[in-house]
Amino acid sequence: MSVTYDDSVGVEVSSDSFWEVGNYKRTVKRIDDGHRLCGDLMNCLHERARIEKAYAQQLTEWARRWKQLVEKGPQYGTVEKAWMAVMSEAERVSELHLEVKASLMNEDFEKIKNWQKEAFHKQMMGGFKETKEAEDGFRKAQKPWAKKLKEVEAAKKAHHTACKEEKLAISREANSKADPSLNPEQLKKLQDKIEKCKQDVLKTKDKYEKALKELDQTTPQYMENMEQVFEQCQQFEEKRLRFFREVLLEVQKHLDLSNVASYKTIYRELEQNIKAADAVEDLRWFRANHGPGMAMNWPQFEEWSADLNRTLSRREKKKAADGVTLTGINQTGDHSGQNKTGSVSSYEKTQNYPADWSDDESNNPFTTDANGDSNPFDEDTTSGSEVRVRALYDYEGQEHDELSFKAGDELTKIEDEDEQGWCKGRLDSGQVGLYPANYVEAIQ
Repeated sequence: MSVTYDDSVGVEVSSDSFWEVGNYKRTVKRIDDGHRLCGDLMNCLHERARIEKAYAQQLTEWARRWKQLVEKGPQYGTVEKAWMAVMSEAERVSELHLEVKASLMNEDFEKIKNWQKEAFHKQMMGGFKETKEAEDGFRKAQKPWAKKLKEVEAAKKAHHTACKEEKLAISREANSKADPSLNPEQLKKLQDKIEKCKQDVLKTKDKYEKALKELDQTTPQYMENMEQVFEQCQQFEEKRLRFFREVLLEVQKHLDLSNVASYKTIYRELEQNIKAADAVEDLRWFRANHGPGMAMNWPQFEEWSADLNRTLSRREKKKAADGVTLTGINQTGDHSGQNKTGSVSSYEKTQNYPADWSDDESNNPFTTDANGDSNPFDEDTTSGSEVRVRALYDYEGQEHDELSFKAGDELTKIEDEDEQGWCKGRLDSGQVGLYPANYVEAIQ
């Protein structure tokens, strides 16, 4: 350790020992460090609380967005329910993390703040009362011993100077004997100088030893007084250390969601919901609602009627999605009048089925043009105002009448959003079809 100097006693310090003059200041500084550490711990918990809040918000936003996407997407049945359960888990976990944030700030943060205020008392002139008391206690305990140590250092310096002068005088006297130009009187003066230096060495040595003896006599009391002040500082620091341990245990309890009953319940229910997904049931449902199990108005002989003499265009059918009454048609088959309720597939949510059917090519959505390309929207692509839009996300068409595009692609909206959340648009390639309205934004 480099040599330091304490202005209060004027003694050089060359050791790292606690007993050296002024080295008690590290113990005093620990009191100020304790106050700063309280602030650091509060800042630490405050940052963690912000992270918990941000994570909770991200979970909520993620769950909301994906609920909408799954609801409007092609997934259906019990697997759709299992998928939705994952978003429900996120919403419930988000609430728990908001509770963690509240506990960290309202309980742990405030507890540290109050303890810091009670443990450290600021002075009008700056600093803390506890720091000044420790500083004054150490200085008072060290002052008598430091004074004696200063005397020892002075006596040591004087003795060493006398020894140096003696050695120098002896050297001069030895050199003068070889110098014939010096007279006997000059030699006598050199010899007298040696004698005087020897006497000074003895005197300073005696004084040096006496000062050391006095210092040794005051050392036990010095050590006792310093121990007493140091122990008071230890007791103060022990309170802080024990308090920190207590607070950190409380923080651990608040952060550990594995011990929260509702947290365990969330994942137990999530597991049950996922395991409840039944592929066989979903396939059976799809068969009954969108496959061969659906009811069918098979063609039968019909008497002429004015209502049947009118052909509905595709667009008119779309507007008449609530149903069209047909006369003279009888249902056959076991499934007539069937309207199955229960889990509604997102496929069903986005489809509008026409109320009647005609083999007239002008009204057939699956009519193939001369080039062999099929486009069910060729008959009505210019109605309404057209708006240029830009895709926000990638979308892959799930049905023959849906468009596919990548995020950033531009297309033209040719019909406004319907009640199911779908728009009709045209790609730059000329293809016309449906797309989810919330997947695009208008180009300003």
